[in-house]
Amino acid sequence: VVSRRVREAVVSTQSTGGGANVFKVSYFKGNAYLAQSPQLYKQMAVCADIERVFTVGAVFRAEDSNTHRHLCEFVGLDIEMAFKEHYHEALDVIGNMFLSMFRGLQSRYATEIETVHKQFPAEPFKFIEPALRLEWPEAISMLREAGVEIGDFDDLSTRKRSSSASWYEQSTILISTFSISSPWKSDRSIRCPARTTPKYSNSYDIFMRGEENNVGGTTYTRSVVT
Repeated sequence: VVSRRVREAVVSTQSTGGGANVFKVSYFKGNAYLAQSPQLYKQMAVCADIERVFTVGAVFRAEDSNTHRHLCEFVGLDIEMAFKEHYHEALDVIGNMFLSMFRGLQSRYATEIETVHKQFPAEPFKFIEPALRLEWPEAISMLREAGVEIGDFDDLSTRKRSSSASWYEQSTILISTFSISSPWKSDRSIRCPARTTPKYSNSYDIFMRGEENNVGGTTYTRSVVT
């Protein structure tokens, strides 16, 4: 399947979704917003029967950037794809994409990485092929083996993940089913329960060195009556 690039607008008359706060700017006689996500444009392209699309563009998010996890402005790579049978097809694409990026960085930019490490020392980034993929119970078991106290359906907090050396050393972990009680529920959009194990959901999370990197899954939308 050929992936096609779509180009999104940087300025919009309304926020475009993505779950982040937006920057509001003056736009002639009204207001506009800096794009915090190309999600709308990607979904429109997929609905137009373009099976796989990606964007590379500026992203602006009005978040407290005084942390190691947040940026107010960055260049983002976003993908959107249709799948035939199961959302694991998306996980296959994402996992292979990351591995291709890691191999390319090591082979083509070793000199640049070494230069950066002279100013910002860090352990070499390790990864295995194929990317490690865990079911929710396996992830919980791994944390418990590392001495982390966690219930069967507790949230995988940053502190709990960071306290496990095994998570850090694995570099890239794909969790392919999530607890149905994890706190990513919203009022309107809910992760679909897994068909064979209804206590879990058809959703995924990707971690690198214990830090959440990518989330997704299948959802359904319910009407809210007020």
